[in-house]
Amino acid sequence: MITWLWAWVALLLPLPLLMQRFWPAAHSEEPALRVPFFQRWQALGQQQSRRGGNGNRTTLFLLWLLWICLLLAAARPIWIGDPVELPKSGRDLMLAVDLSGSMRVEDMQVGNNLVRRIDAVRTVGADFISRRQGDRVGLILFGSNAYVQSPLTFDVATVEQFLLDARIGFAGQETAIGDAIGLAVKRLRERPAESRVLVLLTDGQDTASTIGTMDAARLAQGLGIRIYTIGIGADQLALPGLFGSSFGSRRVNPSSDMDEAALQEIANTTGGRYFRARDPQELVGIYQLLDELEPIEQEAATYRPRRALGHWPLLLALLLSFVLAWRQRGQQPARSGASGEVQKNHA
Repeated sequence: MITWLWAWVALLLPLPLLMQRFWPAAHSEEPALRVPFFQRWQALGQQQSRRGGNGNRTTLFLLWLLWICLLLAAARPIWIGDPVELPKSGRDLMLAVDLSGSMRVEDMQVGNNLVRRIDAVRTVGADFISRRQGDRVGLILFGSNAYVQSPLTFDVATVEQFLLDARIGFAGQETAIGDAIGLAVKRLRERPAESRVLVLLTDGQDTASTIGTMDAARLAQGLGIRIYTIGIGADQLALPGLFGSSFGSRRVNPSSDMDEAALQEIANTTGGRYFRARDPQELVGIYQLLDELEPIEQEAATYRPRRALGHWPLLLALLLSFVLAWRQRGQQPARSGASGEVQKNHA
C-alpha cells in the first residue's frame, strides 16, 4: 500500500497560476537599451513566435509535469508492507564482553595451536548470538570504559557482526566490570522483570570502574536482573625455554589476575551462575547451558515494513529537466541564424 506522509503538499499544485494571476508585473521607468533596426528584430521575433506556437504548448506541458513530479516527491510517498508479527516469547539478553589488553593473551587451545582469548570469544560468542532467534539481544563492550555497541534488538545478525568486528583497544586497556554492569542495568531496567539477563565475560579484575562491582550487582539484584558471569583464560601455559627449546621452559598461570571470587559473588547475588572457560570447548559448553534458559511470554507485537518512494518522482523530474534543456538548446540555431541575416542586411 502506498501512502503520503505530507499529503497537504498537493495544495500547492495551483501555486504557479496564482503567482501569475496575482503577483504584480515588474515595471521599470528606466530607459530601454537602444537597438538598431528594432523593427526588423521585432518582425523576426513575431515570425519565430508563430512558428513555435505548438512548441510553446509542449514546453508548458513539460513544465507542469515537472512541477507535479516535484510535488509528488515533496509529499513523501512511502510503501507500507503487510503486518509482520514479532516473536511472542524470548528474553532480553545483554552480552557484555571484555576488550581489555589482557584479552590478547594466546592461551586458548584450538587443536595444536594457541589463539588469543578475544578470538575465541568472538567466534564462539557470535555462534551463541546467532541462535538467539526470538530474543532481544544487545552488546556492551568494555575496557577502561563501557559502551553500548548495540541496544536490545531482534536483529541478531547485526549484533553478531558487531561482536565479530570488535577489536582490543576499542574501549581502552583496563577493565571496568562495575561500569559494564551499571550500563547493562540502565538498558534492562525498563524491560519485564522476568526476562532481564546479563551475560558478563571477562578475564581479569575490576581496575577502572567508577562504581564498585558489588554495588552494581546489588543494583541489578534490586531490579531483578540475573547476571551470568564467565571467567575466560587457561589455568596454565607452557613458556618455551632458550631459543624455543625445552631447556629453561616453565609453566605459568596466565589467569592469575582473574578475580574469580568477585565474579562468583556477582552471579550469586543476582541469582545467576558463574562459569569458568579454560578453552574454547568449555566456552561452547557454557553457552549451551545458557541456551537452556526458559523463554518468557511477552506481549505480541507487529510491525509493517516501510520503503521510501520519493526518489522515483525526483528521477522523473530530473529527466524532464534534461528534455526541457535539450528543447531550449534546439531553438538556439534559429535565433543565431536570424541574427546573422540582420547583420548581413545591415552590412
